[in-house]
Amino acid sequence: MEAGEELLLLAELKPGRPHQFDWELKPGRPHQFDWKSSCETWSIAFSPDGSWFAWSQGHCIVKLIPWLLEEQFIPKGFEAKNRSSKNETKGQGSPKEKMLDCGQIVWGVAFSPWPSPPSKKLWAHNHPQVPDVFRLVLAMGLNDGQIKIWEVQTGLLLLNLSGHQDVVRDLSFTPSGSLILVSTSRDKTLRIWYLNKHSKQIQVLLGHLQWVYCCSISPDCSMLCSVAEEKSVFLWSMRSYTLIRKLEGHQSSVVSCESSPNSALLVTASYDTNVIMWDPYTSERMRSLHHTQVDPAMDDSNVHISSLRSVCFSPEGLYLATVADDRLLRIWALELKTPIAFAPVTNGLCCCTFFPHGGVIATEIRDGHIQFWTAPRVLSSLKHLCRKALQSFLTTYQVLALPIPKKMKETVFLEPFGMRY
Repeated sequence: MEAGEELLLLAELKPGRPHQFDWELKPGRPHQFDWKSSCETWSIAFSPDGSWFAWSQGHCIVKLIPWLLEEQFIPKGFEAKNRSSKNETKGQGSPKEKMLDCGQIVWGVAFSPWPSPPSKKLWAHNHPQVPDVFRLVLAMGLNDGQIKIWEVQTGLLLLNLSGHQDVVRDLSFTPSGSLILVSTSRDKTLRIWYLNKHSKQIQVLLGHLQWVYCCSISPDCSMLCSVAEEKSVFLWSMRSYTLIRKLEGHQSSVVSCESSPNSALLVTASYDTNVIMWDPYTSERMRSLHHTQVDPAMDDSNVHISSLRSVCFSPEGLYLATVADDRLLRIWALELKTPIAFAPVTNGLCCCTFFPHGGVIATEIRDGHIQFWTAPRVLSSLKHLCRKALQSFLTTYQVLALPIPKKMKETVFLEPFGMRY
């Protein structure tokens, strides 16, 4: 890219002040050393309804911050640019920040969806003091292989799950509200937990030969993707908990994965500097996004400055966000091969996640800071909405079997957002 193009595209990220982030969270004290990761790891997550933000701020502490959407409200602990703390609005009876002490360094955090009605008596037998209401819970993967489950509204520790023999790297709840949790670990396994009142481990998934970094459950709850310190991407059935297939295409360890909101696409990010978009039903490689060096002055003789760390979909499924070791947050439109916007940071980036209702991206930095960036907002086209609705309940194979012209299938059904070629 030319310098002028960078500035023009970057302005789309936040018109007028493209380099300015909205708020920043900072750790209360310097992070401590961890022999397993060189320093403390950092994890962030928005609750599915957008009402809470979880931040592993170091020293075994996770902070739960109520996320109120009024523009004038800034949660306690945020540093606001050009605003006085006197202008903060505090509503009567509003949710309170919570500090959750896990006793171990936290590697991963994940919110549950709101439980469905049959699950509302969750943990009532073991925790009668907890009101019998619908609960939002937060799972935390720890340094010692344990998983702790907390009730968000009360801050109560509900469960302590044991089984993994090493660091729990990532966690993912089924979007359906069935309270099934998937965990990945450095012990090279994935484990499936059913968090009903008996809270049992129902399956151990074996197959990876190296540390398992990340997992993602498709929104239709049919597939589970897992990636490890390996070149292959594993797809598992969420019905039988068996391996469906392996996706081959990356040239180095795959570190991050996520399904599109309609389950039609899968994206994976690797140390090989590429993001690959897949059709998870046919294993077809739809498109690759290559992270080229933006600043020619940067010397990459000793490190892969464009090695990817994280990839995520925007809530409507039209954009991707990626972070890499070149200290850039990039925003990609799915039909383009170059970023439409990017923003530089002052330290290495670890991960990124979109606010569930769009408009904001949170990024975590290796020194423990959390930054919030303005993200593109779009009005989805009718074509995109129709395709999204159809792909949410029809697989590629089902579309191929439809008695309609081939051109219509390719244009209307099979091209996830106009990418197939």
